[in-house]
Amino acid sequence: MKKILVLLFFHLSIIALAQEAKDIVKNAEEKSKGKTSIANITIQTIRPTWTREMTVKAWTKGNDLSFILVLAPAKEKGVVFLKRKKEVWNWIPSIERTIKMPPSMMSQSWMGTDFTNDDLVKEASILEDYNHSFLEDVIVDGRSCYKIQLLPKPKSAVVWGKVIMDIDKKDFMMLYVEYYDEDGMLINTMHCSDIKLLGDRLLPGKMEMIPANKKGNKTVLIYNSLVFDTPLDDSFFTTQNITKAK
Repeated sequence: MKKILVLLFFHLSIIALAQEAKDIVKNAEEKSKGKTSIANITIQTIRPTWTREMTVKAWTKGNDLSFILVLAPAKEKGVVFLKRKKEVWNWIPSIERTIKMPPSMMSQSWMGTDFTNDDLVKEASILEDYNHSFLEDVIVDGRSCYKIQLLPKPKSAVVWGKVIMDIDKKDFMMLYVEYYDEDGMLINTMHCSDIKLLGDRLLPGKMEMIPANKKGNKTVLIYNSLVFDTPLDDSFFTTQNITKAK
């Protein structure tokens, strides 16, 4: 009986720790999004021989609704990515066509950057599609952080085989993220820096996505502005509105 009680206590402790790890990820996720968010973002794609820059406007509502509009350069102006729950659409003005993106496209590069389509529109949920566990405490840029591992649930259709996040203990900011494929190979790392007030929240204003095996390549995402909790109706996030947003 004593042995059974010890095993039961150990099992319950593991469950409690997993839930606590998930709650920390949830706090960080909710802090960066709010109930809604509207952001103006500069994205720099850097290569050994050239650099390309674009500007986008992004709207989010919870975890299920997002809308990304490309503002510049002129060649891509008006391109839209829309997400509603698990469905993602891409509007391409040059051919005046809306394309529904299959799950197989989520792992592909988003507009030639080092971010995937999934990274930008969050087709997979880091809360619901993964199991969470603590690894250790670490220091990132002088800040004490939790290192949390995310492993896909058995039936989840996700891009990554493993994700490891370093989340600031005090202010619940994701500061460093490693993305692994299903074979355990490191594919990308994301480093978040330039911490400042965005809207009314202390958040990183700069994110660098760096491929593991492409020397000299990286994509830098810079927040020019970020506003939280502006009322947004669900009807904004529809294919009917895909050519109207500004």
